Amino acid sequence: MIGIKDKTTEELLQRAIQSLDPNKYNSRLVSITEEINDTDPMEFFEAAKVAGKDRVFWTSTEDEFILVGAGNAWEIAAEQDRIESTEEQWEYVLKTAVIRNPYKVPGTGAVALGGMTFDPEKERSGLWESFRPSLFTIPEYIMTKQQGSCYLTINIQVCKNDHPVQLARQVQDTAKTLLTGGGTKLQNFRVSSKEEIAPQHWKETIRRATEKIQQGEAEKIVLARELRLTFDRGADISNIIRKLMKTQPNSYLFCFEKGDDCFLGATPERLVRLEEDKLLSACLAGTAPRGETKEEDERIGRELYHDRKNRQEHEFVVQMIRNALEHRCTDISIPEAPVLYPLKNLQHLYTPVAATLKDEYSIFDIVEQLHPTPALGGTPRQESLEFIRQNEQLDRGWYGAPVGWLDSNRNGEFAVAIRSSLIRGKEASLFAGCGVVADSNPEEEYQETKIKFLPMLSVLGE
Repeated sequence: MIGIKDKTTEELLQRAIQSLDPNKYNSRLVSITEEINDTDPMEFFEAAKVAGKDRVFWTSTEDEFILVGAGNAWEIAAEQDRIESTEEQWEYVLKTAVIRNPYKVPGTGAVALGGMTFDPEKERSGLWESFRPSLFTIPEYIMTKQQGSCYLTINIQVCKNDHPVQLARQVQDTAKTLLTGGGTKLQNFRVSSKEEIAPQHWKETIRRATEKIQQGEAEKIVLARELRLTFDRGADISNIIRKLMKTQPNSYLFCFEKGDDCFLGATPERLVRLEEDKLLSACLAGTAPRGETKEEDERIGRELYHDRKNRQEHEFVVQMIRNALEHRCTDISIPEAPVLYPLKNLQHLYTPVAATLKDEYSIFDIVEQLHPTPALGGTPRQESLEFIRQNEQLDRGWYGAPVGWLDSNRNGEFAVAIRSSLIRGKEASLFAGCGVVADSNPEEEYQETKIKFLPMLSVLGE
């Protein structure tokens, strides 16, 4: 049953519309949150498709935390000065909004979900036409599930001439459909063709990067490539997410749908998490496959832990995060050595980071400082980005960039969009990269990217 009462919605909408001053702003957001009975997030997600709504999905499985959004009540988009402009627009929404949320649960109240491009200076291709340099959506309907409790938030953008009774009836009817209507039958699909985009050119780029590093012009450069799949029918996004939830239980799952285009993935890499002023980040760099047996798995893990190249890559990330936080945070805590972080297909070197964010800074400030980490760009940052810009054929778009959410109670979380795919109808582009250092071997780096394609390939019919 829906917890939000029709009369409550009507009264709040009426007050918001009557108090709206068109001389100051033309519209405002009304956000209403109530606790609801337990609801299956995937059924909500599938019902949104039936209702013709674009969808967003986010889950942090270690926290038993899921966000599912349907529709678009407010869009925050930026082309230039994307982080600054996005934050300004978000602050405007909150300043003018009417928010009824008696809960302090992260992910309730006004919530925006989205992401941004990896490199705003890189020339854009048609591949990412649906995903702007910075794009965040405040969904019309958000189902939040955390540790067994369930909440529904309805967001409505109102104007002076809107009719509160009509609006309230409309949103209530749609909310009930999303919570009780059910979805469509899952559609199976399979890969009919697979194409690696310019693998030999990519290997040559690896060689050029090692020469640049050997000449002392950079320490590390991360290079990515694309694998393109064609399906026998349109990909079923619900089917993919269900598979990812089963196969990648230790990862963040994300999905951003724009019409027929959808960017989704399962990333193990947190960029930053904020709960009021408590900040968490992570260093995740250094990769190896899992073993077929326990003994082989432990041997591979030991080799990864003691491998000079991987430990060097990891230390680059640790130092960058330390430098990014030291002027914006207090009580910074970073362990002296990493640990192994096992996933289904891969294992990584992992170092957690904790700190307290100073009052004068926001999650956007931290995102701006951390992105791109040396694990996705390289070091020094500007030199490595310039090389990527000039030599990498791939338009990364949102791949490797910050994706996540933030709410009106100073909570939020961003992850790094790796282990991901851009799906466009019957086609999918998969992305994977590797860190190039002075003694990198092009063939070995190529094989590493093949391993990194596996988490998405395994749920896309391969």
